[in-house]
Amino acid sequence: MTSRAPIFIAGPTGSGKSAVALEVAERIGAEIVSADAYQIYRGMDILTAAPTAEDRARIPHHLVGILTPDTAWDAASHYHAAQPVLQGIASRGNRAVIVGGSGLYLKFLSHGISPAPPSDPALRAELENTPLEELAAHLQTLDPEGAAATDLQNPRYLIRNLEIVILGGQPLSHWRKNWQPEPFGPGFAIVRETEDLDRRIARRSEAMLAHRAIDEVRSLGSLSPTAAQTLGLKQIRTHLDGSATLEETAAAIALATRQYAKRQRTWLRRETWLTPIHTSSATTPQETAETILNHLRTAS
Repeated sequence: MTSRAPIFIAGPTGSGKSAVALEVAERIGAEIVSADAYQIYRGMDILTAAPTAEDRARIPHHLVGILTPDTAWDAASHYHAAQPVLQGIASRGNRAVIVGGSGLYLKFLSHGISPAPPSDPALRAELENTPLEELAAHLQTLDPEGAAATDLQNPRYLIRNLEIVILGGQPLSHWRKNWQPEPFGPGFAIVRETEDLDRRIARRSEAMLAHRAIDEVRSLGSLSPTAAQTLGLKQIRTHLDGSATLEETAAAIALATRQYAKRQRTWLRRETWLTPIHTSSATTPQETAETILNHLRTAS
């Protein structure tokens, strides 16, 4: 493998992509760059399943835990922050392993930033104060095809897509066609059977509460719109105000995570440049990493 192009490893929440990325990076002397919308924030390590101190001691990690949770952030911000990081990795003669499950964050790093118009603060404030149902109806009126491809239950994505259509005067498909046609490096998607993924998500939700997630949420101050969407945050706050037991909270987190993972899998299936890597409860991260490395050797 002589290429220094970035390696992209994607997958839904709970799929084990971070452990696989760690194994791949360790075997080829690479550095890991996060393409996660939430791990960018400090003080939310348990909530976001951020790399542990031990993981970060094994392999250099970038764009993890560098912002306070009240800092506004989006995929474009992440793209611009990643460029000097990727240049630094290349200057050291190393390869980057880019890992994440946040669709647009990964897409910008794999295919370049979309030429879509930037956010407008006044319009963004207006949209954020509009009920979700009205936002969805507005996008469906302006761009039915784009609305059909948008997660209308996710305020962050819905608002951004509406901004693009309103400010750009073109449907979403117009901007998507202007992306870099080929990815900047090979990509792989970790695929698990639904039942296997659901079991992993349930265990993760319980482990989150058994560790310091409740203390993390209790200590958080003001949050940016992005940080406020972190999985588990809403459910733990419901527990802290006495409206849910610990068991109910674990179940609610697992449900929200399964729903999010389903949306991620839908997006990943559309990204045909990603090579599916099927794994199961019997497959170790080391074995999955070796499968990816074999693909890379074959392609070189």
